[in-house]
Amino acid sequence: MADYGNDGGGRVKGLTIVKPIVYGNLARYFGKKREEDSHTHQWTIYVKPYRNEDMSTYVKKIHFKLHESYANQNRIVTKPPYEVTETGWGEFEIIIKIYFMDPNERPVTLYHFLRLFQSQANIMLGNKNVVSEFYDELIFQEPTSMMQQLLTSSRQLTLGAWKHETDFIEKEEKTLTAIMTAKTKIRQEIAELNDKLKLSKESLKILKDEITKAEADEGKEKQKI
Repeated sequence: MADYGNDGGGRVKGLTIVKPIVYGNLARYFGKKREEDSHTHQWTIYVKPYRNEDMSTYVKKIHFKLHESYANQNRIVTKPPYEVTETGWGEFEIIIKIYFMDPNERPVTLYHFLRLFQSQANIMLGNKNVVSEFYDELIFQEPTSMMQQLLTSSRQLTLGAWKHETDFIEKEEKTLTAIMTAKTKIRQEIAELNDKLKLSKESLKILKDEITKAEADEGKEKQKI
């Protein structure tokens, strides 16, 4: 690798590089509590690229901070797969910190709530394993020359098919459909409210006209007396 100096060769102005990632956890129920420690599940927490690429080109290490009840609370992973497998009985928040090869790039911190238990919907569908994973993006705005080189030279991680537990394309399509449906419903509700408001204004005008006419008629009657 070229010598970029302490500043990584300086920032590349106007450049933004986006690296999509997936993070989350899988969990499997033992079927009963283990006698030795009362643990009920085996779980794996992970960070992996959304696309088929080797993140170790630009990621130095990933720090997973577990619950304080674990003997070794801090787990450091320096090469793919970036994951930690453990057993337990409870759900808790895991702090994930991603460090980069270029020390001039600040680490990125993620928070993931470890899921062990199935939702009622998944139980009805017969799903045995719990999947809780999310799509996110590492955004490098004006990276250093060194980081630019690392980010654009990552290689393919595997030769086979690359897929995730969650179909994020389908999930995005469903989310967009739900948003469009909600927008349509809101527009309809606004139109209905506008019609009601127009009708109320018309009714109010008629009432005001009737009051004005009644007051005028009353005035004429008084004049006659």
